[in-house]
Amino acid sequence: MWGVFEHRRVAGRLRRLPIEILKQYEKWKDIGGVSGPRGLRMVKGFHDEALQGQWKDARSSCLGLPYRVVYRVGEQEIRVLVIDSSAHGDHRR
Repeated sequence: MWGVFEHRRVAGRLRRLPIEILKQYEKWKDIGGVSGPRGLRMVKGFHDEALQGQWKDARSSCLGLPYRVVYRVGEQEIRVLVIDSSAHGDHRR
C-alpha cells in the first residue's frame, strides 16, 4: 500500500473542480494508493509522465482535459502538489 498525501492547498482546489474531474481524481487516488506510480502509469487515460525543467523531480497525470494532477514520489508515498487546469492537455483533442 502507498500513502497518498495532499498539499494543504489542494483541498481548496478540490472544492472548485467539476464533479466528473473530482470522481476521476478519487479513482486516481485509489489506484495510486494500491499500486503506486507503476499502477498510475499503466492506466492509459491518465497519460502519466515525468516532468522537466523546474518540476523535473515530479510527475503529472491527466484527469480530463485540461485538468492535471502534479505529484512527487517518495518511498511508498505519493505527495500531491497541484491539481489545476492548463493548456497542456489541449493538444490531445
